[in-house]
Amino acid sequence: MLDFTGRGYAHTCDGQLRRDFLRVGALGALGMALPQYLAARERGLVKPGHDERSCILIFNLGAPSQLDTFDLKPQAPAEVRGPFKPIATRSPEIQISEILPRHAELAKHFSIVRSCYHTGAAVHDAGWQVMQTGRQFAGGIETPHAGAVAGYQLGARSDLPPFVVLPELMGRGGGNLPNGQAGGFLGKGHNPFALMADPSQPNFRVPDLLPPPELGTVRVDRRRRMREIVEQQLAGFEASDDARLMQQNFEAAYRLMASPQARAAFDLSQESDAVRDRYGRNRFGQCCLLARRLVEAGVRFVTVNTFLTVFDDVSWDIHGSKPFTSIEGMKNIVAPMYDQGYSALIQDLAQRGMLDDTLVAGLAEFGRTPKVNPAGGRDHWPQCFSVTFAGGGVQGGRVIGASDPMGAVPADRPTVPGEVLATIFHSLGLDLESHLPGPGGRPFPIVDSGIREIRELF
Repeated sequence: MLDFTGRGYAHTCDGQLRRDFLRVGALGALGMALPQYLAARERGLVKPGHDERSCILIFNLGAPSQLDTFDLKPQAPAEVRGPFKPIATRSPEIQISEILPRHAELAKHFSIVRSCYHTGAAVHDAGWQVMQTGRQFAGGIETPHAGAVAGYQLGARSDLPPFVVLPELMGRGGGNLPNGQAGGFLGKGHNPFALMADPSQPNFRVPDLLPPPELGTVRVDRRRRMREIVEQQLAGFEASDDARLMQQNFEAAYRLMASPQARAAFDLSQESDAVRDRYGRNRFGQCCLLARRLVEAGVRFVTVNTFLTVFDDVSWDIHGSKPFTSIEGMKNIVAPMYDQGYSALIQDLAQRGMLDDTLVAGLAEFGRTPKVNPAGGRDHWPQCFSVTFAGGGVQGGRVIGASDPMGAVPADRPTVPGEVLATIFHSLGLDLESHLPGPGGRPFPIVDSGIREIRELF
């Protein structure tokens, strides 16, 4: 690996040192340049009128209970319906849980699909994989995340990467499977840029975007020119794919570090205290605000992980017994945080005139068991769950599909993960008949044959 950056030091949020700032390949290839995006348009990979579309995918790690959030069953027995009551919303078609009051005020902006299910294992990382890629992990083939597909097909629109994950990639999920947040068979060059920092912290900065104090822009420019001279000498010997990827890595990393636009996009200090307070002064709320800033600056796809692990942390994983969350913990901690951050994001996008061009997809790996367990929680349940969509061409205030009276299985309009991903691709303007270069170079369809978007949303 070539290194022309000197021995600069930068601290990460976890206290580790990052040496050799901007080492070639350290950030990964961060997407195609603008000319490649224009070429994608010329090839018809993006539909007219969708050029400015972006997606913010909020992944509700841990899996919210459909029966306690978006699909209450007030007529069911007590052990099924749980402790919460449904409340009316600004949409006559939608009732949701009383633990999401801010959602109720903006229900005209989002729609709910209450009939999702998948046939994967009832373990977290199996659900993460299938719900973010549209396919189960099988035969050692890792399908790329929807953001990686969008980045590959459409490229970057600015110096910022096309695909970003906030605040960082998911941790382990208990099944020893890929988490679905990577470039998969498209290669590491299409992995997301992961922030690796908590934007709610007072000293928040992005170490990989900002050079250490001792490494000024002039020095970086000089080292870049030095590297170009060496590469000219090695031109005949570096024609491999790895060499080309290394070059792309360096150029993308340089663009990020040198770009005032990139610096500004990640600079939350440019937001007023009132705006930051409205989103919530917590990791999820500030990630939602940062996601808005990133799409505003041209990032095509941002995934926000509500939580990073289901172990020894509060999350939607409400088994009831420690170290997991209880239904009461969901009511008092998780739901208020999510309600505030999500509603602030939707309202902010709408007020700024950005919602029509920004799809906000609220997904999860599965649902929860219809019956409350003896510990006062609910367990894993891939057989039926709810997802939400707002903006990006989606008609708000609707309910698509239905579950049975127990919230256990779809009763109307069963919806598989591939349809959820196809809906995202459709909103972004991707051709659902297009293909990716799959394993072994074979064409690989971005969605399986016969899979279409959830048309009732549009």
